Amino acid sequence: MSHVGVPRGTVRKRRSLALLTTGVLTIPVLAGCSSGGEETSRGVPQDIAPAARQAVSDGSTVNWAVDALPATFNAFQADADSATTRITGALLPSLFPMDASGQPKLNPDYLESAKIIEREPKQVVLYKLNQQAVWSDGREIGAPDFVAQWRALSGKDSAFWTARNSGYERIEKIERGADDLQVRVTFSKPYADWRSLFSPLYPKEITGSPDAFNDGARTTLKNTAGPFVLRSVSKAKGTVTLARNSRWWGDKAKLDTLVFRAVAAGDRTQALADGTVDVADIDASTADRIALARRDRGNNGQPLAHGPGSETTPAAALRSWALAHGSDEEAAEIAQAAREKNRKAVVAYTAEQKGLRDFVVRKSLEPAYTQLALNGESGPLADDRVRRAVARALDREELARTVLGPLGLPAKPLGSHLALAGQPGYKDGSGALGDQNTEEAQALLADAGWTRGGAVQPPKDTKAGSEAEKKGAKGDAPGTAEDAEKEAAEGTKGDEEAKREKAENEKKAEQGGERKTERNGEGNGEEEKAEKKTGQDGEGSTAGSEKPGGEKSGSEKAEGEKAEGEKADRASEDSAASRDEGLYIVGQDNKPGAHAPAHAVSTGGVSAVHVLAPARTAAVQSAALLRQAGALGEDGAVAAQDKQPGGAAGAYAPVGTAAPAPAAAKGQLGKDGKALTLRFVLPSGPGSQSLRSVGDKIAVMLEKIGIGTEIIKVPDESYFKDHVASGAYDLALYSWPATAYPATDGRPIYAKPEPATDGSLLVEQNYTRVGTDHIDQLFDQAAAELDEKAARELMKQADARIWAAAGSIPLFQRPQLVAVDKKLANVGAFGFAAPRYQDIGFKNRQAAGSPADRKK
Repeated sequence: MSHVGVPRGTVRKRRSLALLTTGVLTIPVLAGCSSGGEETSRGVPQDIAPAARQAVSDGSTVNWAVDALPATFNAFQADADSATTRITGALLPSLFPMDASGQPKLNPDYLESAKIIEREPKQVVLYKLNQQAVWSDGREIGAPDFVAQWRALSGKDSAFWTARNSGYERIEKIERGADDLQVRVTFSKPYADWRSLFSPLYPKEITGSPDAFNDGARTTLKNTAGPFVLRSVSKAKGTVTLARNSRWWGDKAKLDTLVFRAVAAGDRTQALADGTVDVADIDASTADRIALARRDRGNNGQPLAHGPGSETTPAAALRSWALAHGSDEEAAEIAQAAREKNRKAVVAYTAEQKGLRDFVVRKSLEPAYTQLALNGESGPLADDRVRRAVARALDREELARTVLGPLGLPAKPLGSHLALAGQPGYKDGSGALGDQNTEEAQALLADAGWTRGGAVQPPKDTKAGSEAEKKGAKGDAPGTAEDAEKEAAEGTKGDEEAKREKAENEKKAEQGGERKTERNGEGNGEEEKAEKKTGQDGEGSTAGSEKPGGEKSGSEKAEGEKAEGEKADRASEDSAASRDEGLYIVGQDNKPGAHAPAHAVSTGGVSAVHVLAPARTAAVQSAALLRQAGALGEDGAVAAQDKQPGGAAGAYAPVGTAAPAPAAAKGQLGKDGKALTLRFVLPSGPGSQSLRSVGDKIAVMLEKIGIGTEIIKVPDESYFKDHVASGAYDLALYSWPATAYPATDGRPIYAKPEPATDGSLLVEQNYTRVGTDHIDQLFDQAAAELDEKAARELMKQADARIWAAAGSIPLFQRPQLVAVDKKLANVGAFGFAAPRYQDIGFKNRQAAGSPADRKK
């Protein structure tokens, strides 16, 4: 899933390249976690079929697929996208492009040197330009271009619509050096990431005025300074065509023309097979198709063992033939249509596979990583303990294997928010949060108040019969709240009526118990003794089988009457509470098979319980409370029916019958009557299948610790803007690109949100809406630290705190799969490195064949 551009106005005076956010948490040992030597890491090498320039032929055309035509050619505007970056990379100066290890490297095509020449009293950088460097109109690249870009991007003139400003606002002045080829830049305060500036560099004709900057550079670039120039843009054809720059002073471009063609992800397999494109980023399914096509090259015209119809068995094929040639004309017509449709599908698929044989898949790891974002603005994830519990529940190695394993790429989870494996400064800081541990995740949730059964319990400060419960009952069970209010108004009168009603029920129960004793005279003697003792104790009996104990003395009768009065009082309370909650007590509703109520007692190891039947939330409450309390009787013994699976006994069912246990009772956590459920927003497009697979696995992992997820699938085009950027999510999966300048590019993502005058939050790119002053300070210190080693140590400390806060959880570096014509060299999966467009071309030994035919 590619990052969707941030709408204009959401990014304020920061570069738009970034990572993600953190929560609020300070751990004393973090300094120890972050300090120490730099971890040695090795990234996955690029895969571009490298070839020396002399092995690449001159001429020909390459068609390169992009997602869509760029909305603008101005890389500093908010709606600039990946196509903007790809195309301007071949047209404009980049002074310090990234190399294969993710480090900025001086570009000798534009610079002879660039270095800090003064640190005190102010930082001064001196650029010495390549004396051959000129714009396509013949003018030298010089100080006026640097000055115009600084003024446009400094943020002091709001007439310039720009999304990237960081670093430019620190410049105090720019002036000519000893000659026209020297540019002297003085900073008002130290800036460690000065190499990030002036890339790409635009001519002063574009950056010199708001109109040219805002509108002129959106649709065309008349003046450029790269190995190619912009020849044409065709919206009808969906193409941007570049031609070799005749004024280019560096290595001559091998290609005559380079065409960037808009091809949707779902159409790329067809475009490759048709020869419409020569280079295209692809997904795993297309990569599999190409691998199969190359494998089937020598099948001598035999039917393919994959694709449409490949799973049809001989028996099914025979039945289809029989139907198509049978006497039932209607069935035959349907069968013939189906067979014809399948035949056409097989022909089309076979033709596509034949076309795909000319391609290979170049693969590496993209300079971007996928992470799980946790929105900490409100809801359960506002609690850092819940965020950490989510993080500790994840098996990140399994998630990495899900995506990278089938592709044959190293499936190692990413250990940093601010650097990728292979980059200088990379260190696995995940230890600040801790490894996957289900028990500790559950403990964190318990500490935050989320418990089994909490979803069905009222808030702790709500008493039975309170107004809150009455209102809740009114919504859950129509009519019961009205009854409860009526009883509350009648007071003692209601209690007396309840006592009389209870006494009548007990009398009926005694008679029923006598009849049951006569029917079950051969029953268990120990049970009868227990029942007799229970009846003598006056505390009730199990299943309504209270047995008369014979004649009683006067004192026994008095005690019995007192006990019955207490029972009636309790029954009145239970009855009122039950009506308030929409519940029924088994044995009090005169339903067939019902049993008399009984408060838990224990005699001789036998325990009896007060059983609630499921009316609305009754089963949920009963099962959850019994599990939470261990389902113990007064003597600590487990009640017999609670040994049964499924929770509480069912309504109108004999004791021991398991009632259906709702999800909340089966394991989902809750608090104050609310289940712990998180909104998990995922993109629904065909190119996001792997992201959805990861989301499904995360949902299963969270379920194991009692967190429910509500997966919401939304269109790709609205996923980022309408959900992630707007904060309409709890959990989300998306990616951010890597950077060689984490102190600058990471700052807007981790910056603590600031309240706006209208009460909203200014989040910049901090889409999880949490942050800390300490993390902000570490970024600011690193940005001003001119010692590279010290700056990296500060970034490691910041990363450790980001991990501990669990605002975003890096999962894995994204796979980079690129389909390339097998005859092309110096193009493919570039990894960290920027392409050298002038070196791309067809290999010499094919110069007399296909390349000439590949011109479009």
